[in-house]
Amino acid sequence: MIENIKSQANKWLSTNYDIETKEQVKELLKPENEKELIESFYKELEFGTGGLRGIMGVGTNRMNIYTVGMATQGFSNYIKNQFSDTKQIKMAIAYDCRNNSRLFAETIANIFSANGFYVYLFEDLRPTPELSFAIRHYRCQGGVVITASHNPKEYNGFKAYWDDGAQLIAPHDKNVITEVRKITEINQIKSEAIKENIEIIGAKIDEIYLNKIKTLSLSPEIISKHNDIKIVYTPIHGTGVNLVPAILKKFGFKNVFTVEEQDKVDGNFPTVISPNPENAEALKMALKKAKSIDAEIVMATDPDADRVGIAVKDNHNEFVLLNGNQTGALLVYYFINKWKEKGFLKGKEYIVKTIVSSDLISKIAEKDSVEYYDVLTGFKYIAEIIRDNEGKKKFIVGGEESYGYLAGEFVRDKDAVMACALIAEVAAWAKSKGKSMFDLLIDIYIEYGFYYEKLENIVKKGKEGAEEIEEMMTNFRENPPKEINGSQVILIKDYESCISNDLQKGKSEKINLPKSNVLQFYLEDGSKISVRPSGTEPKIKFYFSVNSKLKSKSDFEIVKNQLDDKINNILKYFS
Repeated sequence: MIENIKSQANKWLSTNYDIETKEQVKELLKPENEKELIESFYKELEFGTGGLRGIMGVGTNRMNIYTVGMATQGFSNYIKNQFSDTKQIKMAIAYDCRNNSRLFAETIANIFSANGFYVYLFEDLRPTPELSFAIRHYRCQGGVVITASHNPKEYNGFKAYWDDGAQLIAPHDKNVITEVRKITEINQIKSEAIKENIEIIGAKIDEIYLNKIKTLSLSPEIISKHNDIKIVYTPIHGTGVNLVPAILKKFGFKNVFTVEEQDKVDGNFPTVISPNPENAEALKMALKKAKSIDAEIVMATDPDADRVGIAVKDNHNEFVLLNGNQTGALLVYYFINKWKEKGFLKGKEYIVKTIVSSDLISKIAEKDSVEYYDVLTGFKYIAEIIRDNEGKKKFIVGGEESYGYLAGEFVRDKDAVMACALIAEVAAWAKSKGKSMFDLLIDIYIEYGFYYEKLENIVKKGKEGAEEIEEMMTNFRENPPKEINGSQVILIKDYESCISNDLQKGKSEKINLPKSNVLQFYLEDGSKISVRPSGTEPKIKFYFSVNSKLKSKSDFEIVKNQLDDKINNILKYFS
């Protein structure tokens, strides 16, 4: 294998590649760098169903102007084929704060223009959801955002979008992959930019986007009475830095404080280990600020501002981080209650969540006869439901446990700019009832059941790691557990074979969703365990969900501890 890898690397020493790249390849070819050489060239960076994501550097398995260029040309070829009757194909491009993001965005803009497309390129970094909005606003045929979301600083990515402002779904995702694979040499890339085909956009579309988000507000009169809520916000060095404070101000909130050190845009994310709002460490500085000013809520968005993590004060007046399921439940509960209050529920409204998200969300919808959809992990599947129902049913709100939320139909990807404003509105609504956000959450548990979830990630890096994860999933399929934590496994859903096996009834049913490498085990005591390899990171994810009745607020700590013990016992089985 090593000889094949060296042969592949030596191709990059040809005159078609720039001098700096060739020097870096020469360095990798030195004997002491063999491991890094293998990781850089052992395969081609795979253009998956969402695009590219990988470590930046030279090589076929790295994010660089050549792998990005080949992906762009393949995408361009497919767009031209699909929109051959369109007089002027238009594409939009956005990028986040990561190192090389601007370089990659300009590379893509040049290639799109060279292919005859008219290009809308953002003047500076912008949130991913604004890219989705721009595609729809300018009536583009597609778009690209350069981001690796919450991955470590070494990563970057290329996310491809279709004309509805959503990420690619079938059949386009697989068909674009086919076209990208046809680009095997960099001389197949059209790179002579047509500069007059590239339009720089910015402040004007920002204002249109923010004004549209403002139309989602359901309680402006309540906000006006409680606009003094103290909010601490951090963009964690990313793209939310300007637009999140702007939308909070537009909604009417007057006490918004930021973390100055993290307002500085920086792709090295110097103040955090990982720019992921799912991690408590990423909110450490914001929490410190919140305690010093006695704030009521803390918000942190990831580098491309499509996901938001929050912290609120608990029963003991101490800040606690809410997980994505809890925040999602609060948003769904608020929206359904306000829509009911305003007479908006006519019987054709719906919400959407993912299969690994809490069943508490569907319980809230069921009680008010609001239709709900369960979709695969990935916001593109939520967007697909919105598109399929457009003009027939009305989308209220939806989201996924990984801190992504959306309301309305004018954006077709998770939107943390929007979510920050709406979460603040929920806080004002709760305050108008003499409650905190945490009180509201406990009310939900008392009414619908105390659903408690935990996510565990096992990281397996590189080629060997990918093989280990594959082996783990194979073992779960060939040797599924019969009992976990003393409770019988009564149902197994395999989304790769699209078969649901009811072990009690001895019956199998087809799962009417696209194939996906996900397994779910349902236990007799109501617990649910979901297992899936991440599509964007070198890890396998375990989602644990347990539930119980909660009779009163005074029982909260006791029941929480019982559920925590149950999850820890389930964890022992899997470890």
